[in-house]
Amino acid sequence: MIEGIFVDGLVFSIMVIGILISYRILNFADLTCDGSVATGAAIATMAIVNGFPITAALLFAFLGGVGAGMVTAAIHNKLKIPGLLAGILTMTMLYSINLRILGNKANVPLLRVSTLYTKLPLFFGFMAPEWASLVGTLLVVLFVKIIVDVFFRTDLGVSMGAMGGNEQMVISQGINPEVLKLMGIGLSNGLIALSGGLLAQYQGFADANLGQGMVVQGLAAIMVGEFLFSSNRISLLTLRAILGAIIYKALMFFGRKYGYLVNITPNDFKLLTGILVIASLFIAQTRSAASSAGAKRKAIARSEGRRTAKEEVPHA
Repeated sequence: MIEGIFVDGLVFSIMVIGILISYRILNFADLTCDGSVATGAAIATMAIVNGFPITAALLFAFLGGVGAGMVTAAIHNKLKIPGLLAGILTMTMLYSINLRILGNKANVPLLRVSTLYTKLPLFFGFMAPEWASLVGTLLVVLFVKIIVDVFFRTDLGVSMGAMGGNEQMVISQGINPEVLKLMGIGLSNGLIALSGGLLAQYQGFADANLGQGMVVQGLAAIMVGEFLFSSNRISLLTLRAILGAIIYKALMFFGRKYGYLVNITPNDFKLLTGILVIASLFIAQTRSAASSAGAKRKAIARSEGRRTAKEEVPHA
């Protein structure tokens, strides 16, 4: 049971890191996620069913997500459509594309084929199958985290972060923000699609409706992680996203298992997730306002202290 929660949370955490890149680092409200996670699942599933190696299937899924993100960025850049609407347009189009990828089927199972989660127990033969899946997934997530951390320490990654904070400053440095958005949103959705490819293998099927509500769940996980500790370092931001994803999945698991005690059913989870996001935003804003007020009070106190000190100095 515990192993399953961690595996589910770790697979989900790659998607949360992707959402973190778009919403927190690039400051781009992107709803492509709901479509690109299903795109990754569909591509990986069909690649495996057609005999491609698992690594190739996951690479194809990642590239499919990159393409979806770039379409959103291109619509935003070239047609001057707001990012939110551009993401909705791409997400809507991806539903039909995902059905095409799945051979006009809403659901394709991964039966009688080798997947990552059938091979991990064989690779870690000295472990129980559940623990082998956990260790294998953890290694994949750590690999992704390290790559993301290293990338955002490069000049290109730093430029993306700067654009999210102040786009005009990036323009003044002679950098084209459209190119940064194209690459950043592409990377974000590539990771989201990679998560979808892993999720399809973990649950044993790909579904065209897999991504419904994923962006809200990802935001909820990000908010949960932000309550753990504060930091602006990319390595801690990604760690916070991973921990938030695991905690969120644990909350959902225990809600399904024990929710009946308070008359909560799985049908209520989307409502509860939305309430969690709203409550997190309210608490974060309240905390930020309190912090600003405290800093203002300290600044006023220092100013008054200096003025009092000057008045007490005797004149020559």
